[in-house]
Amino acid sequence: MGSLKLVTVKGIPIRMHITFPLILVWAAIQFGSGQNPFWRGAVFGIVVVVLLFVCVVLHELAHSLVAIQFGSRVNEIVLLPLGGVAQMERVPERPYQELLMSLAGPVASGLIGVGLSFLTLFLFPLRIWTAFLQAISSGGTLSWSYLLPYLAITNLFLAGFNLLPAFPMDGGRVLRAILATVMPYGRATALAVRIGQVLAWGLGLLGLFSRDVFLILVALFVYAGATQEGRMVQLKTALAGLRVRQAYSHSPQAVHPEDPLSHVVDLMLEGFQSDFPVCEGDRLVGMLTRTGVLRGLKEHGPQVPVHQIMQRNFLIVGPDDDLFEIQQRMSESGAEAIPVVDAGTFLGLLTRQDLEEAFRLVTVYPSLLSRRNTL
Repeated sequence: MGSLKLVTVKGIPIRMHITFPLILVWAAIQFGSGQNPFWRGAVFGIVVVVLLFVCVVLHELAHSLVAIQFGSRVNEIVLLPLGGVAQMERVPERPYQELLMSLAGPVASGLIGVGLSFLTLFLFPLRIWTAFLQAISSGGTLSWSYLLPYLAITNLFLAGFNLLPAFPMDGGRVLRAILATVMPYGRATALAVRIGQVLAWGLGLLGLFSRDVFLILVALFVYAGATQEGRMVQLKTALAGLRVRQAYSHSPQAVHPEDPLSHVVDLMLEGFQSDFPVCEGDRLVGMLTRTGVLRGLKEHGPQVPVHQIMQRNFLIVGPDDDLFEIQQRMSESGAEAIPVVDAGTFLGLLTRQDLEEAFRLVTVYPSLLSRRNTL
């Protein structure tokens, strides 16, 4: 949600986030300032950024195509104001696979930068580089002949910057892949996360002392990315091997399709349940979420039967599904609860609270890892 599909390449949708135009506004102001007329610099900045993000797409496609070769599935590539993100269902965990996938993007950016540099030397005299650097550093008049040098240098910078040893940059994954050759994957991730967080603090302090707002934003981005990666791997390590049957709630309150919405409201007020399976006997026919209840009250009133407002298309899981994979699917979909069904029979609900409880139990009592059937 919140993104616009631009094109599909090799089966991978490429989308633009709704906040992406902000970088175009920034580019227009940044490049237009000091130029006479302003609009000429603004147009130059917008064209540069658009072409640069074409290069970013190639960078992310390089990651994605290598990951696909190792059996991963890439859901989409999303362009954000600070760069692009390839959203994969899973990252290859064998160290050499993650290493190759992580290096693919910076290598692609580096090759683009080198190729554009040679193209610039072929099309323009050598002094174009000197004039370009002077114009950029001193705010001189921009020329369209500077377009290729700017893209060349920016791609080379992108390749180098992404190799910084910090999540969510590629260098963080490269570091983890190298560490994972000599230590367990979880420990390698924890060490790489700590290194990334220290680097983020360094960037933040540098940005603070130099009053560079962009550098401070990058530091926050790096710190948040490192923390998120650490949390995800910690969660995966804790839930690895657990099944849905070991964590779901077996006796949730269910409602009938003909029940009035007021009955559901009473159940919500009497307890802590906010998502309700809609069943006919032991057969699940729908789901009613808290949002659906509120919308139903607003649009139809408390006497509307449940079947008129329930969801009929929803995610279901089986008791033997992998718990971590289901957690990822719940996170991606934003679902608070998912019904558990076996051979057409409704068994219960798997909620976010159930997942958090399973995570806490396994984290606090590591011995449960060897006897998970006790959850």
